[in-house]
Amino acid sequence: MSSVPFCTVALLLLPALCASDDRLVPGKPLLPGTTVISDGDDFAFGFFSPSNSTPEKLYLGIWYNKIPGLTVVWVANRETPAISTSGPSLVLTNTSDLILSDANGRVLWTTNTTTAASSSPWPMSNATGSVAVLMNTGNLILRSPSGMVLWQSFDYSTDTLLPGMKTRSQKTSHEGNSIVLISWNGPDDPSPGVFSFGAEIGTFLQGFIWNGSLPEWRTPVWTGVTVASQFFQANTSIVIYTAFVDSVIDGMSMVFTVSDGAPPIRYVMSYSGRFELRVWNKDSSEWAALTVSPDVQCSRYGYCGISGYCDYTDATPTCKCLDGFEPVDKEEWSTARFSRGCKRKETLRCTDGFLPLPDMKVPGNFVRIGRKTLKECAAECSGNCSCVAYAYANLIGSTAKGDATRCLVWIGDHQLVDTQKMGVRAGPYKAAGADSDLADTLYLRVAGLSGKRTKANEVMIALPILASAIVLASIIILIWIWKFRGRRRNVENHEHRGLTTTEELLEANTAHDFELPYLKFQDILVATDNFSNTCMIGQGGFGKVYKVKLEGGKEVAIKRLSKDSDQGMQEFKNEIVLIAKLQHRNLVRLLGCCVEGDEKLLIYEYLPNKSLDAVIFNSERNAALDWPIRFKIIKGVARGLLYLHHDSRLTIVHRDLKASNVLLDAEMRPKIADFGMARIFGDNQENANTRRVVGTYGYMAPEYAMGGIFSAKSDVYSFGVLLLEVVSGIKISSVDRIPSYPNLIVYAWNLWKEGKAHYLVDKCIVENCLLDEASLCIHMGLLCVQENPDDRPFMSSVVLNLENGCTTLPAPNHPAYFVQRNSGMEQMREDIVNSKNTVTLTIIEGR
Repeated sequence: MSSVPFCTVALLLLPALCASDDRLVPGKPLLPGTTVISDGDDFAFGFFSPSNSTPEKLYLGIWYNKIPGLTVVWVANRETPAISTSGPSLVLTNTSDLILSDANGRVLWTTNTTTAASSSPWPMSNATGSVAVLMNTGNLILRSPSGMVLWQSFDYSTDTLLPGMKTRSQKTSHEGNSIVLISWNGPDDPSPGVFSFGAEIGTFLQGFIWNGSLPEWRTPVWTGVTVASQFFQANTSIVIYTAFVDSVIDGMSMVFTVSDGAPPIRYVMSYSGRFELRVWNKDSSEWAALTVSPDVQCSRYGYCGISGYCDYTDATPTCKCLDGFEPVDKEEWSTARFSRGCKRKETLRCTDGFLPLPDMKVPGNFVRIGRKTLKECAAECSGNCSCVAYAYANLIGSTAKGDATRCLVWIGDHQLVDTQKMGVRAGPYKAAGADSDLADTLYLRVAGLSGKRTKANEVMIALPILASAIVLASIIILIWIWKFRGRRRNVENHEHRGLTTTEELLEANTAHDFELPYLKFQDILVATDNFSNTCMIGQGGFGKVYKVKLEGGKEVAIKRLSKDSDQGMQEFKNEIVLIAKLQHRNLVRLLGCCVEGDEKLLIYEYLPNKSLDAVIFNSERNAALDWPIRFKIIKGVARGLLYLHHDSRLTIVHRDLKASNVLLDAEMRPKIADFGMARIFGDNQENANTRRVVGTYGYMAPEYAMGGIFSAKSDVYSFGVLLLEVVSGIKISSVDRIPSYPNLIVYAWNLWKEGKAHYLVDKCIVENCLLDEASLCIHMGLLCVQENPDDRPFMSSVVLNLENGCTTLPAPNHPAYFVQRNSGMEQMREDIVNSKNTVTLTIIEGR
């Protein structure tokens, strides 16, 4: 895919009038020739002028600071440019408004907000007024003296979406739809153009590119996926996460984030009418298009006509007719003219059945019927003779209006417009994940397809199925025999190593199958100097951890499981299998393993800053974790959990998330560790029950600790506890700093109710803490530890709100903690506290 030429604009070449920093304050105007630079130097805010404007027009905007050839991402006064000779200036008033005006006092643009009431519980030291800060995300934020966000540019997008920017609606130009992005009018003209990108107000089920008032292209309909991920292999590996959030307050919204270390990336509604995902290629010094919509002719809205569809599974996408249809004009169809579409081969009867068409972008002109099961949705359509198709989805991430299902029906063939058979896109940048995540099964009523099966039909269907089953069974038996013999030979070839059959099979099923290096026990003995205490860097109920250098100088951490540890062969194998399959920058990397006799050892990447608990709860070290580092740790752990729950090939519930299982690398990036207790969930599985409850007291959700019921929401609870610990520096089980409360959760909840949540922030960082971010974290932590698992947010929502700095979260309900304790519960707690496995593992018999 080629890159569309981006706008060529030039900075107004005037001498700098004053030094720049990342903020504006009252009494410090922004003038042409001066700029505000974000703290990380990634973005600049100031005046710019299109290269060919006469007389010279000035616009107030935000652009990439480090990228040559000015790339503007936001424009304030795109409809009312200033003239260079009019002496424009931007000021922050004492009433907390940004106002752009010329020398004659004519107002060209304003934030038009009023100072919020002083209801925030957050104090601002040395605050004399409001401040406008340019964040390193490209977001210009206007804050009140109390730290409250009064206005932000991310809420008023122009033609560009940046990572972390929510697609909130701000204008309406087409009935029933909100406009999110409006293109420039040309390469050098920031005024609003004819193309826009928007979505249905309230539901956000589908998005559109509009050419004026006409649809140009349409997204697939939302299937309920909460997070879709795309992997691009270009000059660097890039993962883009798109989160869909359905909330009672904001309705449906979408936000995208990118993997750490990715180059600058942005979505643009171009003046040429294409919605593009662009990435900066530093080698060629240009913006390259990762994705373009519409990318081929037949993907344009309605291009294939009524009852036609664009088939992306072909090498060259082309128009075809839906099953049971044929071209209206076959001669025109043969010359690649498809506008007249398709017609039915046979007239429909009310008794005709439905043919499932998987992996479809369903037609656009649907009627939505909510609160239906799949069976009820099918009955709704089959009971109406005019209904020609239906599609169903369980909206997993939906919370708004209590409706978590989506039943779509189509009435009449003329409504079957803009359909697509989805497939993997080709091109220089390999993308995967998004198409399959948003694909639907369309149930199409087809003439001659009986809605009821006769005995003859059942025989016709059963015979080929039976024959296929026999062939498949024969193949499976042959494969099993071949593998069994191979494993026996493998065991015989390695008997001299002294491994038992069980251990050898473990090695064959893990180290070999997952390409995981196997280290000999003798080599580990040499490397650790016979497990010398001088090499030991940690110890817990599981055993000991040693730091060693392997051949080549690579530093690793070797975890030697104690023979007395409750973490046995099953947990050991479980950790190897899971970590070998999972790949994420916020998960610890397993480099190898060793099993010989009673010895079980795991070899991990070495992380020099050890575990989070060794820093955050250490009075001599915790001051090194300033607020930016703590916030980075919180977001990193959240992204790791999001990967486990939503983005990995497996759906994983960790079951033992806590501070000691979060390791820190040299740059204080967090990595989740210890997957011995993790469990894999099926695609449609929401929870599971066990009589063997594992974890650590205080981090375990009550439904798990008391009833053995665990789910992804159990991990969310643990994350909430961890989040409160990181903000406060107080351990969940510690009572020395909160003597009047049984634990940290109760303390945080009571401070929140009293409007004193800022007292929770660790005193060693409070002076330099961004209190609005800390407030968001405390709020999110209390949402995560709510008693009812259904009230707790999904990790997709957690990541979205932490990345975007959401200020409209719902109030948390009563948190989950044990108010009453009987003697049995007290004894259980006493046993846990005094257990040799307190640090790592707790086993309780759930009810």
